[in-house]
Amino acid sequence: MTSLDTPRRFAPTALMLGNVVTGCSVFAPAGMLRELAAGLDVSVRTASLLITFGAVTLCLGSPITAWLTSRIDRRRLLTASLTVLGLCNLASAFAPDYASLMVIRIVMLAIGALYTPQAAGTAALIVPAARRGSTIAYVFLGWSVAAAVGLPLITFIASHIGWRAAYLAIGATGIVSLLLLAWRLPGGLRGAPVELKTWAELGRNRIVVLLLLATTLQMSGQFVVFTFMGPLLTQLTGADANEIGLVFALYGIFGFIGIVVATRIVDSWGAYRTSLLFTCMLFGGVAGWALGAGSYFMMAGAVAVWGLGFASTNSMQQVRLVAAAPKLASASVSLNTSVLYIGQAAGSAVGGVLFGRDLLASMGYVAVVFIILALLTILMTRPARRLAALA
Repeated sequence: MTSLDTPRRFAPTALMLGNVVTGCSVFAPAGMLRELAAGLDVSVRTASLLITFGAVTLCLGSPITAWLTSRIDRRRLLTASLTVLGLCNLASAFAPDYASLMVIRIVMLAIGALYTPQAAGTAALIVPAARRGSTIAYVFLGWSVAAAVGLPLITFIASHIGWRAAYLAIGATGIVSLLLLAWRLPGGLRGAPVELKTWAELGRNRIVVLLLLATTLQMSGQFVVFTFMGPLLTQLTGADANEIGLVFALYGIFGFIGIVVATRIVDSWGAYRTSLLFTCMLFGGVAGWALGAGSYFMMAGAVAVWGLGFASTNSMQQVRLVAAAPKLASASVSLNTSVLYIGQAAGSAVGGVLFGRDLLASMGYVAVVFIILALLTILMTRPARRLAALA
């Protein structure tokens, strides 16, 4: 691999920061749903379709782009993806109407879909096998930072300056991130080519299929509520913009803590036990939200527990997929990203129906059902005792 001749210091950090931009781009409408609805003269439910259709675009784009771009140098590929994310966020700030914003978002996410799975696959190429699990988890930390810092900032900027300013901030951050990535990531990195037979081979792998199903269920459950978290807090507790921003901050801060802990323990615990632990955290948080509906403090506390599991569970899914089929990591991780967005689309669609029918308190309980099914699916992936340390 020619990249071994190039210094790799801070390369994982550069990959992680790209995930910050990707996460902010995906999460942005959830942090300013009311401002978008008011500014574009549409309903909150219509504004939420930016998340739903964006997620559909991401779930379709991730495996297709993995197939089409598997032979491209990773530095060129990832910097190109960040360029599109940065420029499209800047363009979103000047969108004249809802339809234009939707088109820009679909174009942005169709290209941006490749970043997270390819970043995870690239991380596996630049570190020794013994550090692969913790490095992939670290790269995925970017999503926690996006939720811990990016989402509250998006909410604050949108509520105090306007949603257009929020998009400008994301776009500027994206340009800075791509420059850092181009500087620090080695050239000459290429994973195994993804061919049509690759997908068939993954489909015959029982563990891979179950892990993908678990990801879908986890994300569906979360996005029944997460898409509408701001409006739900307002209608159920009377929370204002600052209080909503605080809840988003708790979600992200505890997500950051959760993935840091996961990164520290995964190499010694094994990915299965680490995944199980944080899925239980996810269940506890979503259940707490459902039971505490109507109380701001109970719901905020539940979100903190929920946050511990939201990013760490998915990073563990990616670690386990890499371990289950190392040679097919680019394809399996891209599929995991794809079903993650299927879960987002399905969850936000279900949440939209419930929100539109004013079944606000019921949304938490529907989310709990999805998380229980995800937990049962993960239990079905328990590795054989002799392989437990590797799974």
